[in-house]
Amino acid sequence: MTTSATDKKHLRRLGHNLKPVVTIATKGLTDTVNAEIDRALNDHELIKVKLAVGDRAAKKSVSEGVCATHGAELIQSIGHMLLIFRAAKKPNPKLSNLLRQ
Repeated sequence: MTTSATDKKHLRRLGHNLKPVVTIATKGLTDTVNAEIDRALNDHELIKVKLAVGDRAAKKSVSEGVCATHGAELIQSIGHMLLIFRAAKKPNPKLSNLLRQ
């Protein structure tokens, strides 16, 4: 899945006011964290994830792992926050962050 620069800019604008729905702590990507990320991506399509892991290399490996595991695309990574997008097959207009805006 590739997103153009203009699409990424639009998604960053939509994601600015979002609150993080998942926090990844020092244990990393556990089964429950993966299940919650998958549920959130199915419901909302565009989510923020907060990273509470150690150094920069650990953050990068966790963010790459999240995107690879869930077939999502990293839109933005600033500090301890990731903005992740995965298009839903059947988006719900009441839950999708893209359709509600």
